[in-house]
Amino acid sequence: MDPELLERIVARRAELDELGERLAKQLTEVRAERDELAVAERVLERVSEQIAGERVSASPVPAQVGGRASMLIPHRTSDVGESVLPPDYQRILASVRQSAGPVMDRQVGELLGVDVSVRAKLEPLRGKLVRLVDRGWLRKLPDGRFTTRL
Repeated sequence: MDPELLERIVARRAELDELGERLAKQLTEVRAERDELAVAERVLERVSEQIAGERVSASPVPAQVGGRASMLIPHRTSDVGESVLPPDYQRILASVRQSAGPVMDRQVGELLGVDVSVRAKLEPLRGKLVRLVDRGWLRKLPDGRFTTRL
């Protein structure tokens, strides 16, 4: 047998053995990563379902008026006018609108005659302003000021 040919066969076998080991290691890593991705996907699905459930439970509950379900502060739509809002919310909306630009809750309180030096009197107003933001009647700017929607 040709010693040179035998040497090339042995060298090639060693190369293939080394390549086989690298590929086996890569295959193990790929399988492990796929398993991690499957777990991550299941966690994402569960978290998404949980968040969706929390959104449903956090959505406003309609009040009963005359035996019919009715939201006290409805979401703003093109077919819903301000007249559907309770009078105190209409006054809040009007005071924000008549201001010369975005206003803080304290300024709205002053316009409405609320004693803004007493925190307990200002907090309910702040809650109403936020409710109007949540329902699309007002906008809250990043600096905490409120303004009307366009």
